[in-house]
Amino acid sequence: MRKHSRAIEDYLKAIYVLEHEEGARVSTSAVAERLSVSAPAATTMLKKLAAQGLVRHERYRGVELTAEGRRAAVEVIRHHRLLEQYLAQRLGVAIDEVHAEAEQLEHALSEELEARIDRELGFPTHDPHGDPIPSADLTLPDTRLRTLDELAPGELATVQRVPDRDGPLLRHLSSLGLLPGKAVKLVSAEPFGGPLLVLAGGVECAISRDLASLIGIG
Repeated sequence: MRKHSRAIEDYLKAIYVLEHEEGARVSTSAVAERLSVSAPAATTMLKKLAAQGLVRHERYRGVELTAEGRRAAVEVIRHHRLLEQYLAQRLGVAIDEVHAEAEQLEHALSEELEARIDRELGFPTHDPHGDPIPSADLTLPDTRLRTLDELAPGELATVQRVPDRDGPLLRHLSSLGLLPGKAVKLVSAEPFGGPLLVLAGGVECAISRDLASLIGIG
């Protein structure tokens, strides 16, 4: 596969994630916000990506990945999530730190080292946050999960996925026992959009519905 610069890989990955979050073509402003760059800077880069055949970009209609751009994005995502799992499983890096570390390393990972890490970890299917790791042939399942706010009072579930980019939020979820693989029960839900009372790790705690909507369950 053609090797791209770090900046290009960052854009392709951001567009891929946003496409799946928004379910449609991605706006230039959304790309700029996710990458913390100005809208003019994002527009310039998107035109460059379009010239290379990695995206389709139309003024006022946003951007979408081409087949080549999507494959390149999934390759970066595979590197990132494998590295997160290696850092957590083999080096004991905390769940709120692995994302930032993997962001730095993902662009330098060779295909040979990627394959060795995959074998060393036993070909993992998910990263520490519960996100699926693309396979070696760059297949990435589109796994839709229920969220914690969808539980009925008294219902039990297992946390499957948590957000990966917000360190303080991950530390908070860790303190509550709301991490992938942990059991959770919805005890009660306050009416009119009020907080949820959940049982996790043998302790009851109240969380907002907005937070609960970010936690995938199975």
